[in-house]
Amino acid sequence: MYDNPLQLMPMALPILPIVILVFLLFLIAKSVVIIRPYQKGLVERLGKYNRQLEPGIHFIIPLVERVIKVDLREHVVDVPPQEVICKDNVVVTVDAVVYYQILDPKAAVYNVSDFLIAIVKLAQTNLRAIIGEMELDETLSGRDIINARLQEELDKITDKWGVKVTRVEIQRIDPPKDIQDAMKKQMVAEREKRAMILEAEGYKESQIKKAEGDKQATILRAEAEKQAEILRAEGQAKAIEMIIKSLANADEKYLALQYIDKLPEIAAPGNMIVPYDSEVLMGLVKMLKKAAGETPEKPKKTNSRGKKSSKKNEEK
Repeated sequence: MYDNPLQLMPMALPILPIVILVFLLFLIAKSVVIIRPYQKGLVERLGKYNRQLEPGIHFIIPLVERVIKVDLREHVVDVPPQEVICKDNVVVTVDAVVYYQILDPKAAVYNVSDFLIAIVKLAQTNLRAIIGEMELDETLSGRDIINARLQEELDKITDKWGVKVTRVEIQRIDPPKDIQDAMKKQMVAEREKRAMILEAEGYKESQIKKAEGDKQATILRAEAEKQAEILRAEGQAKAIEMIIKSLANADEKYLALQYIDKLPEIAAPGNMIVPYDSEVLMGLVKMLKKAAGETPEKPKKTNSRGKKSSKKNEEK
């Protein structure tokens, strides 16, 4: 349509400013870099490390400088499950997780090509070495030991990468199926054993408590019987003492009459008769002859002679 190229110039002139404006906006956008609070920026100028950027807004030279952002937060990487042979030739399946944090962004970028893959491979290698030195029982019961040793070994190597291994956790350690079945049977047997031991100890304690209770009851019964005997004896002693005091103050004639009244009862068959002193008996007969025709008097205080005779009767 247009044979002369100069005829196209008026149409191209309005497009050129637009292209230049877009190019300038692109350069301005590429020159502004925003670093987040948990990041650090590494600036490369023409392929060479130049400086490190702190969190905030920064300006760089577009097409000349490039910024590599490094995340400084703590991260976790999963170590895939792997089969490991224990010291007693038992194969177990082990997997773990590793927590790490970048402390030196420059070393993490330039000292290792991919520190994530390096950490995973390093964890797998050290797991095989650590568990290979332990028996199955030690492996199952020593997770804390494995975690501490693995973290120590990883931290030694990752230190030059600018990476800090903060924590290592073993997720699971799975022995073979037959060993798991044997362990379940052993666990059931141990629980039954503990149950039987607890039952036997309970029965033993109950028997001991029962025996102690019977002992205390017997002691208390004996103490009660002892106190009862003591009280009875004290009562009898007080009664005898009162009788003796009453006899000491009783009238001689009244005592003689009481003795005569009790003679039939004393002479009953089966009773043992204690011989009475003949002199006292003769004195008693004389006293009764004198008292013939006199009514007995009530007990009253007597003279010293009556007291002496009553004391003699008590002694007999």
